[in-house]
Amino acid sequence: MAKKFSELRAAMSPANREKADGMARQMLAEMPLNELRQARGLSQKMLAEVLHVQQPSIAKIEKRTDMYLSTLRSHIEAMGGELEVIARFPDGSVKINNFIELEASSAL
Repeated sequence: MAKKFSELRAAMSPANREKADGMARQMLAEMPLNELRQARGLSQKMLAEVLHVQQPSIAKIEKRTDMYLSTLRSHIEAMGGELEVIARFPDGSVKINNFIELEASSAL
């Protein structure tokens, strides 16, 4: 008979529970575009309607490994999010703000 997750978790050591929690947080913080869309409760068809494109276009975007930031930004914004570009270095992180200017000029 299968055991309940809560029973298995209770049997774990505190160190292993903390490690599992960290791994879960990392998995939730990083995901492919299609999983993000699904986690937001959106179908490809729904997202396509918001972006005024056909559903196959959404499927194509989700399979890409390289795309314009403007394409990614519109995709994220259609899901209700905001795209930020951050460069991470050993001594700290820097938010790249060049793209804010593009957003402001396209709104005019």
